[in-house]
Amino acid sequence: MAPSPKLYGQKGAQPSAPERTGHGDLGALRLPGGERPTAKAGVASGSWKIPEHNVDRLPPVLRLLEKKQELMDADRDLQAQKEVSQAMTAAQKQRWEQLEQKERELKGSFVHFDKFLQDTEARRSRALQRAAEERLQASRQEAEAQRLRIQLEELQRERARLQRRLERLEPCARLLGQVLELLPEFQDVPELVARFDGLADMQAALRLTERQLQAELEEARARLQRLRDAGQDELLGQSQRRAQLLERLEAARERTLRWESKWIQIQNTAAEKTLVLGRSRMAVLNLFQLVCQHKAQPPTLAIEDTEGQLEQVKLFILDLSAMLASLRQAEPTPASQP
Repeated sequence: MAPSPKLYGQKGAQPSAPERTGHGDLGALRLPGGERPTAKAGVASGSWKIPEHNVDRLPPVLRLLEKKQELMDADRDLQAQKEVSQAMTAAQKQRWEQLEQKERELKGSFVHFDKFLQDTEARRSRALQRAAEERLQASRQEAEAQRLRIQLEELQRERARLQRRLERLEPCARLLGQVLELLPEFQDVPELVARFDGLADMQAALRLTERQLQAELEEARARLQRLRDAGQDELLGQSQRRAQLLERLEAARERTLRWESKWIQIQNTAAEKTLVLGRSRMAVLNLFQLVCQHKAQPPTLAIEDTEGQLEQVKLFILDLSAMLASLRQAEPTPASQP
């Protein structure tokens, strides 16, 4: 096997002059003791065989050849291991591909199985829903049948009651027949009964109207009595309120006189305050104009803006106070003078 390219490709691993000459230049080399190495004795099985007692006395060229042979053997072992590793890698890759194929098949099986389970669950849900609907329908039909049975029993009881009433009113029917014979203006019993019912309803209505009129009459009498009593009470109350109003009128007149005097006093005070205010505004305006003259600036505020003028005067006074304070601090004290 040829040596690995890394042996001669790396820096500092260049072969020496004896290695480049091959086995034909071995005659120029001498072993310790004056012996010459021969190619036959050197390459017997692909490597140099040197006696163990002469290892320490080998020249550097022979030791280099021995190291080269060891490197070639190591390179062959490495190449063999590389081929084995590549074969194992290919086997692993093929195994992974098989496992991926099996995984895809299992996933497809899982999908089909999930679909089968979903279809089964849907069919089961539909069957349960149909069963529930059938049970609900059966319960509704049973309830309807029970209601009809109860209604039938009630109708049977009503029929029995009407039958008993008919038997009880049978004498009345015969009596009405006899009355109908005595009153030829009525053709049949229902007409006679309707006439009697009309008269009875009219009598009841008249009695109700009479009771209502009587109640209204009683209510009118009571209202009249209440109005009479209320008139007396109202007259008495009006007299009392008149006396109270007279008292309040006198009190109001006294309060009016008192408030008029206070109003005159307030007007006098307001006139004095107005005069003081006018004087104050004039004083503020004069101060503001003096400040503007001192600053050599025209007035920028309106004459009516007294608060703004006071603010400008205040700022001017504060500036002067600050200047005076700084001047006092800047003046030297008498003790510091020479």
